[in-house]
Amino acid sequence: MARPYPRSFYARGTLQVARELLGSILFRRVDGLLLRGRIVETEAYVGEEDLACHARAGLTPRTEPLYGPPGRAYVYLTYGMHHLLNAVTEPRGKPAAVLIRAVEPLDGIEWMIRARGVEAPHLLASGPARLCQAFGLDLGWNRADLCGRDVWIGPGAPVSGADVATSPRIGCGNVPEPWGRIPWRFYVRLSNHVTPGRPPRKLLVTSALPIGNNRASRPGPAGRARNPSTRR
Repeated sequence: MARPYPRSFYARGTLQVARELLGSILFRRVDGLLLRGRIVETEAYVGEEDLACHARAGLTPRTEPLYGPPGRAYVYLTYGMHHLLNAVTEPRGKPAAVLIRAVEPLDGIEWMIRARGVEAPHLLASGPARLCQAFGLDLGWNRADLCGRDVWIGPGAPVSGADVATSPRIGCGNVPEPWGRIPWRFYVRLSNHVTPGRPPRKLLVTSALPIGNNRASRPGPAGRARNPSTRR
């Protein structure tokens, strides 16, 4: 079982942390179980100048966790129903965080299925609200220590640069530029578990290939058509 990242991991540039969290493992202890999920999608939100970041409002009771210390959870409620998990980054006093957008479930999947009410693996935690529901995270986890023993993030298999893609952050289309289209979303390019979740691809066989000595699988001479009905 991976140990939590140290606080120094989070006390760095938010973009670097957002990228390096890909492939890391999110853990949560619940009901005697250990839930685990591989992080496959993140977004960076940096500073009061970032008009997509809650810190644009300055220091308020709601945004206070964003100002540190790093390595704390910032969990908030959106649309009155969805909880979202963020990892606070940067040195204390600079408001910033990484939104954990999606994970690939690894362990505790039956618990996640009951929590979510769906069974398709690619729909369990493919989006930040789904993730919080799958892991049972709500406002009670706001300010939780991500370097502790109840919910934490630890090292996983690194994701190579060739497997990482970026895009503008989701849901920021109405934010003034450059913040609306700045490419601060990071995700594992071929993962089925990134927002909004994709079912695994199915193999489609479009034509048969000749196999061994099966004469019926070989093309006949030009101008000669086979009549299967004459064969016994």
